[in-house]
Amino acid sequence: MKTYQVKTYGCQMNVHDSERIGGLLEEAGYVPASGDDAPDLVVFNTCAVRENADNKLYGNLSHLAPAKSANPDMQIAVGGCLAQKDRGEIVKRAPWVDAVFGTHNIGSLPALLDRARHNKAAEVEILESLETFPSALPTKRDSTYSGWVSISVGCNNTCTFCIVPSLRGKEKDRRPGEILAEVQALVDEGVSEVTLLGQNVNTYGVEFGDKLAFGKLLRACGAIEGLERVRFTSPHPKNFTEDVIAAMAETPNVCHQLHMPLQSGSDRVLKEMRRSYRSGKYLEIIDKVREAMPDAAITTDIIVGFPGETEEDFQATLDVVEKSRFSSAFTFQYSIRPGTPAATMADQIPKAVVQERYERLVALQERVSWEENRKLEGTEVEILVTVGDGRKDKATGRLSGRARDGRLTHFTVTPSDTDPTGNAEGVRPGDVVTTVVTYGAPHHLVADGGVLTHRRTRAGDAWAAGRATKLPGVSLGMPSIGRKPLPKAETPGCAC
Repeated sequence: MKTYQVKTYGCQMNVHDSERIGGLLEEAGYVPASGDDAPDLVVFNTCAVRENADNKLYGNLSHLAPAKSANPDMQIAVGGCLAQKDRGEIVKRAPWVDAVFGTHNIGSLPALLDRARHNKAAEVEILESLETFPSALPTKRDSTYSGWVSISVGCNNTCTFCIVPSLRGKEKDRRPGEILAEVQALVDEGVSEVTLLGQNVNTYGVEFGDKLAFGKLLRACGAIEGLERVRFTSPHPKNFTEDVIAAMAETPNVCHQLHMPLQSGSDRVLKEMRRSYRSGKYLEIIDKVREAMPDAAITTDIIVGFPGETEEDFQATLDVVEKSRFSSAFTFQYSIRPGTPAATMADQIPKAVVQERYERLVALQERVSWEENRKLEGTEVEILVTVGDGRKDKATGRLSGRARDGRLTHFTVTPSDTDPTGNAEGVRPGDVVTTVVTYGAPHHLVADGGVLTHRRTRAGDAWAAGRATKLPGVSLGMPSIGRKPLPKAETPGCAC
């Protein structure tokens, strides 16, 4: 049997797409590569948001050239946003690549590989629009306890720095019943946490004309028995409405965690970015979220060095960061992306200036994160135990997991904690424990006082059995034009 390896760059959407790629390949007879053995197939699922993504891909392709030369039967495929953008340019720069596929035709990969093998030539297939919602594809889930669920793909915004709309296309929404069917299927397999995905997750419903659809979807997830945690990413501030805040606060299994991109604290820069909100509006949303959920952890994205950004503009960003009290932030240095309006704007900022501002921003956010995490010392947290989140766990003797607000927590399991239920397996990934925070670090929490409670879960059972969830496609396809007949029993709380 042929072996495969998928290398993923970029956002959560790409991570979920890679799960679909894995599902497709395993359905076609491939098995995951293990150990140090060279795989028969390497798939790069790429990102095109930042310039270093290009450099990383072509660097990695160069490193594979000798392996391909030594083993001509080895295959290399490139997909994702960079493939959608560069198209045939990829095989010109790396002629040893066998297949190139875009964001709209992930399902074509096995056929492209077969054709490339038969014809002994590269196969490039890029579709301009989505024909079948990708959730119709089989999915190899990497986790027994958490899962990604796409509720929409594409984006209707026109941010001047972003190339995603031209690569992912206009927003396409899944029907609520299809989404809830996928969530239920995951829960039936033992998954206890799902994250709802969309380029602008809170515009969900625009395609079928229901502005309140996202809040209804959150509430409907609350009715699924066995689903303990619901997260979502990423909302857009201009579409963030009070009904969503109410749904988050009133639905017990929706986590009090919000990732809402700021991008800049300067109203002038936000206008140049075409972000459709201003700093005052952003801060107002945060105030309302914290009024409804005082324990909410809010994270964000920030771009430093957008064309024309002055020191005054940058100081406005620092001011908003100070006021917002983000628990963490993803900070990026602006890089030119060909094909975006910002790429041709005047007053591109020198690299040295961008770097110096970036370092100041990171230092401020580190201080804020540390201050906010120190406030949690002495409080009790509920942790979903995870795999691979604690790189130093072996050295420190700790395990790691995520609190309900998304904070990474490293906790100590004492000898008396390892078998709280009489089972020798002890605490496992997917299980849930409670403990007390003993120290708040800038990027994580530490709980060294031992476990207070330990609840074994079906997800933990699945992990112990050595298997991860594998789902068939559950989507019924793209919504059609025109009114659909009502099903016999409507899904509670959602438009259909």
